Amino acid sequence: MAAVTIRNLSDEVHRALKVRAAQHNRSTEAEMRAILEAAVRPEGRLLLGAALREIGRKHDITNADIEAIEQVRDTRPAEPVKFE
Repeated sequence: MAAVTIRNLSDEVHRALKVRAAQHNRSTEAEMRAILEAAVRPEGRLLLGAALREIGRKHDITNADIEAIEQVRDTRPAEPVKFE
């Protein structure tokens, strides 16, 4: 797992982080991880699995439908495209 060092963090910001961490019952390091996680992975992002599940529900696709598709699908490896 990666490690990050933050240099030149003001004492004021460090104190605020410690207070915020205490409010959330976690260490300062865990609080910083949570803040970074929230910043780079916003809650409103599209989750592929959830989107596919919603499409399946919208169109009433069942496990039986998936099994039927798998029985007739071509499982041979695709042939490479020839540019001649």
